[in-house]
Order: sequence, then structure tokens, then C-alpha cells
Amino acid sequence: MRRHVANLVLEAAPRWGTRPALRFEGTEVSYAELGARVERVAGGLQGLGLEPGERVAVYLEKRLETVAALFGTAAAGGVFVPVNPLLKARQVAYILADCNVKVLVTSSLRLKALAEDLAQCPDLERIVLIDAEAPDEAPGGARCLSWTALTAADPADPGAREAAGADDLTAILYTSGSTGMPKGVMLSHRNLCLGAESVSGYLGNTADDRILAALPLSFDAGLSQLTTGFHVGACVVLMNYLFPKDVLRQCTAEGITGITAVPPLWIQIAGLEWPPEVARRLRYFANTGGHMPRATLDRLRAVFTEARPFLMYGLTEAFRSTYLDPAEAERRPGSMGKAIPNAEILVLRPDGRPCDPGETGELVHCGPLVSLGYWNDPERTAQRFRPVPGRTLADGTPEIAVWSGDRVRT
Repeated sequence: MRRHVANLVLEAAPRWGTRPALRFEGTEVSYAELGARVERVAGGLQGLGLEPGERVAVYLEKRLETVAALFGTAAAGGVFVPVNPLLKARQVAYILADCNVKVLVTSSLRLKALAEDLAQCPDLERIVLIDAEAPDEAPGGARCLSWTALTAADPADPGAREAAGADDLTAILYTSGSTGMPKGVMLSHRNLCLGAESVSGYLGNTADDRILAALPLSFDAGLSQLTTGFHVGACVVLMNYLFPKDVLRQCTAEGITGITAVPPLWIQIAGLEWPPEVARRLRYFANTGGHMPRATLDRLRAVFTEARPFLMYGLTEAFRSTYLDPAEAERRPGSMGKAIPNAEILVLRPDGRPCDPGETGELVHCGPLVSLGYWNDPERTAQRFRPVPGRTLADGTPEIAVWSGDRVRT
């Protein structure tokens, strides 16, 4: 397992060389070029004085600069915070203030929309604009610079990356529950790297795959399209979803072999008329973020006749929990399936004892994919991240698990 998430790109660069890593709106970037871009972003951030562990927020739609900024932050020793591009200014400002963001990477249009709310972000020192020459100072007092100026720096000093441990914080993903303000889920290098290994393993990803990245990169399953693809040397096609037909157009133009989406999008995709030659190229389709209706699953299986369906369950706090083996999709479409590789799933009673077969209990996720908790929120962390009675680590300390709150039957 790689122990640093930036190495998903930097170690892939010499291995895969000229093979395509990313495509966006017809522009292709090889693994070698992506590695060079990540190094330049990392060098630029270090030149701005970014210290290990400091946060860099990326408030952009999916594009080449977005990916370079995320992995460049990690390579510089910082912690990246992908912000959902659909959030309103007040929500964005809350995230920037909550995790004390030091550097923000965004566009001039998005900065204009944020102007009135940046006063809430006293820790923000630098704003990098990807699409314009930057003014000297932004509203709120942060100094600005252009993407061109940032990436003109020398490559990063690898010292911060080499000093990082696998369990060090590298990313914060903000997830909203049904009530309250969004929570910042803290992810380690181990979480992301081992997650990439796990998902690419059961999906059977290879360097020949062309993966459509349709979900937001602020969503764990969306970010996973990048880490999973880079882990095996696949090509990831970035797409900013607008309409269902956009998915069809991308699959047609880009020769897509794998898609992960959420039920509302799958329902729309299932209603399209797919040319047989395009549908047959799809090797797998994966569902996350909720239960897929049986009628939608049946329609997708009829359309994508060569594709294996993967029905998945997970939560950001534990990356991914279970998947249903495609061979079981017909017989048990309502089942959550089994634990993904490198995870252990328990179904427990309120007192922590295992449920008997057929009994309903709480789903509890154990193992190295369990995240580091919620940023700056010990109370909610203690509620969700708790030990399982009788389970300890090798050093004798209690093993911390994610108690999902979801009721399931064994």
C-alpha cells in the first residue's frame, strides 16, 4: 500500500508515463504531465509558506486545475479540502472558517460571489485564481495571486511528504447530515490509499479502464474515482454533470468503461436511449449514496448487457462499507452484500453484543478505513466513533469503530 496519497500520482508518473491520466473537455493529460503539475503546485504552496497540516480549500468545478490543486496540496504536506461547487457563499465561508483554511484555490467568478462572506474567514491568507490575473488583495484582506504565478515555482521539497505518516491527516470532506451544520470528516493517507486499493480490487479496475467522474470531488465516492483510477493507471474523464444526456455524450465520445453514480442519476440514465455499441463498452456500473430501485436496476442491466452491476453502501466516516457481488444482484437486489476488502462489518445490539442470524441491529464498521473523526468536533466524534466491547488493537488500546446508526438485518 502507498502510504502517501500524493504518491498515487507521483509514483504513477514514471510508471505509466505517456498513458492518459485525465481528460477534460477534449484535453488529455498524461501521468507524466499530471505528476509535473502536482509537483509545481506543491512547490508553489510551499513557496507561499504553507506548513505541514495547514488547510487548502479548492472551490471549483471539476477541471484539470482542481485535480492538480488537491494532489499538489497533499504533496506539499498540506491538507486539502474540496468544497462542493454547488454550495452557496455562506456555506462555503462556514467551511473555510471551520477548518481555518489558509489558502483558497478558486475562480474569479466564484471569488466575486464570496466577497461579502470572506470577512468570516480570518485565517485565509492567500487566494489563487485559476482564470485571471489576480488583484493584489481580495475582500477580507487575503492576498491574491494567479494560477500561473503559483505554478511557476520550483518543484516541491519532498521532505514534508517523506516525513508524513500513513495515519496523518491529508483531507477533510464536509458532509451534511439531516440536521445541523456540515461535519468535516478527517481522512488519513491510509484511508485514501487503502480505499483506492480496496475499490479497484473488487471493481477489477485496470489501466485499460476509462472511468467517468460524474460525482462531485467533495463527495467521498467522487474523490474515489480519482484515487481508484490513479491506483491502477486508468484514465479518468472529468465531467461536470448538467443533464442525463451529457452522460451519454461523454460515454460515446470517451469510450467510458466504468461509471459510479447515485440513484437519482441512475434513474435518469436508465431512461435514455443508448446506442448498443456505446452500452456494450461499459464494463461495470456502480451505485452508491442510497438504495437503487429494482426497476432501475433491471432497466440498466437490460441496457448495459456486458456490464457488471455493483450495489454499494458506505458512509464518509468509513470510506466504503459493503458491496453486493454482481452475481447476487438478481437473487438479492435488496441486500447490502459483504464487506469490501480491508474492512470488517459487524451487526451489533445496543449493548455491543453480535446479533444472531436474522436479527436486526446497528451496522458498525471496523478496520483501517475508519476515518480520524470530525474536524474540531470532539462531541460528535465521541458519539459516532466508539470502541466495540472486547476488541483491542495490538498495543492493547481499544479499537475505535464507526457506529453508523443504520439498522440492518444479518
